[in-house]
Amino acid sequence: MSYEERSGGARVIHIDFHSPPEEPANEKQRQKAVERSGVLKRRNDPALQKVVDEAAEMFQAPIAAISIIDRDRQWFVARAGLEAEESPRGISFCAHAIHWPAEPLVVPDARHDQRFSGNPLVMFAPHIRFYAGVPLCDRRGYPLGALCIIDSRPREQQPNIVELSLLAREAERVIAR
Repeated sequence: MSYEERSGGARVIHIDFHSPPEEPANEKQRQKAVERSGVLKRRNDPALQKVVDEAAEMFQAPIAAISIIDRDRQWFVARAGLEAEESPRGISFCAHAIHWPAEPLVVPDARHDQRFSGNPLVMFAPHIRFYAGVPLCDRRGYPLGALCIIDSRPREQQPNIVELSLLAREAERVIAR
């Protein structure tokens, strides 16, 4: 990591990522699916918020979110324990999850995973250690984003993926309305 001074005395931190997320091979079609879904216009939807709140409670996770992966940003259309409404796609865990739409991404301790150990979300607040995300897909199978749970403590025991997936399917139904 190197530090560089910017005008006004503010520091810019350059971080050496081990594996920033790549775009899926079908990115153009996937992005059209995001736009077609209209979900980015429905932020703060009470039905999506209910899914997130259930996930946070069920898995005793300090952070839970429904993340939609857009061109350059990750948008949190519903969230619990997270102030940010969006973050750069380049540091998004969920942008990794959309590569395998049929399977969850579980990271027991991000500090020991080469894809994430250099990520600023691991190195700085919120100090992500544990992440579990289930991709959210449209009716054509394009991944729009993920339902995820996050903890600042590592978790050796894997969450009940079936229960998290059921919540993700509920979120997909809400998005498809």
